[in-house]
Amino acid sequence: MCNKPMAGTSSVSLIYMDTLLTIIALLCGIIGIIGSVLPILPGVALSYVGLICAYFVPETTITTSMLWLWGAITIIVCIMDYILPAYFSKMFGASKAGMTGATVGVFAGMFMGPIGIVAGPFIGAVLGEMLNQKRTLDEAVKVGFGSFISFIVGTGVKIIVATMITYYIARDLIQQIIALF
Repeated sequence: MCNKPMAGTSSVSLIYMDTLLTIIALLCGIIGIIGSVLPILPGVALSYVGLICAYFVPETTITTSMLWLWGAITIIVCIMDYILPAYFSKMFGASKAGMTGATVGVFAGMFMGPIGIVAGPFIGAVLGEMLNQKRTLDEAVKVGFGSFISFIVGTGVKIIVATMITYYIARDLIQQIIALF
């Protein structure tokens, strides 16, 4: 990256821009980790936006190869986030009603705190199976368990990826601070 000021800009304004990009990068990374648990925020994608912001700071150690690698991983995780619930639900014998119930449970659970976020998909899948498919409690709980496993695996992968991206952002920031001294 070029470290020379562009024509018509002062080095002071570039320092402010670099500082702003660094703050945005770190915030996106942290919010991305939080968003890996909250379904309303695109966690991994936010962390990746933070990585892109960090890349545009002139003293960055983040390479173009890292951007491509983490971009591909981000896309895979986002696609996985849509495929995984259906896969686990089908694996545990869910009907469309169970899958719909799990989805409704995810959103309803957001308003009930951390326990609701975890229990919502399970309860939604169980209710969907019992009310619409007239399944027994044992059969419905099996489907609910599949929904729960899907949530745990998907959330775990998203947390790991968002945390790794944020690690690279933070490492880059720390190396820039050390370079000042």
